[in-house]
Amino acid sequence: MADIKAKLRDLGELRGDVLLFGGPYSNLQASHALLARAHALGIAPERRICTGDVIAYCANPAETLALWRQNAQITAGNCERQIAAGADDCGCGFAPGSVCEVSSRAWFPHARAAISPQARRALDALPDVTLFVHRARRYAVIHGGFSDVARYLWPVSPARAFQQEIDLLQALAGPLDGVIAGHCGIAFERRIGAVHWINAGVIGMPPNDGTRQGEYAVLGRDGLRFARLDHDADGARAAMIRAGLTQGYEQALITGWWPSEDILPPEMRRQGRAQLSRASGGWRSTRSLSRCSSTWV
Repeated sequence: MADIKAKLRDLGELRGDVLLFGGPYSNLQASHALLARAHALGIAPERRICTGDVIAYCANPAETLALWRQNAQITAGNCERQIAAGADDCGCGFAPGSVCEVSSRAWFPHARAAISPQARRALDALPDVTLFVHRARRYAVIHGGFSDVARYLWPVSPARAFQQEIDLLQALAGPLDGVIAGHCGIAFERRIGAVHWINAGVIGMPPNDGTRQGEYAVLGRDGLRFARLDHDADGARAAMIRAGLTQGYEQALITGWWPSEDILPPEMRRQGRAQLSRASGGWRSTRSLSRCSSTWV
């Protein structure tokens, strides 16, 4: 896998706070909410980093893509790669017959049909890896994994899985202090040797925790902080219903629970987390409007 070909973009040194987020998921309401937050924080477009899947489950793929093309630095996710290629599915790696796979049969054709040929060419030009330096630390931004854009790396995944991706990235791009990723839909951080692995979470769907809020992160003077994002979830749901996207994700915007727990490791599903909470250690999620930390302990 050392000869993986990749499109790289190097943003150089970024000074000031850096906004990290993923998965707008065609949710225009969440996108407007995060853009307003970025303006309030004084974070300029060149310091807004998206880990991909701008396009996915929700109702407004073209509008969401247009907004973030103008207002952030996007690294390609599997959805962007598949739409650019004119593929028939999202390339998410869902098991055949799973809730995720069945749902994608509706939202992916909706998204693909909404994206113009010009926008597809822009998607094709997106980088697979974005590099930048912040406060003397060098970061690489990817979507899922470098070996596979749709690889799921969870808070509970073994360290060797993360190390494999770090080794491949460093073979391509040189020494790294951190990796910023997305895809799995849940914000977390891990220390893998000397490398800080950061999943910034997604803004377009709750992280399967019973809330309506998305997640994002900010790299600042004091390090990394996770945060929650409120948005007009009722409006996003109504737009999905009008578009005929009623396979379960429209309800997840309101309930905060995915219709697709079959994609999660067993210990991260609701039943698994409830069982672990009664034991010592396990999966913990601490939530507030300003701070979210999810770790495996």
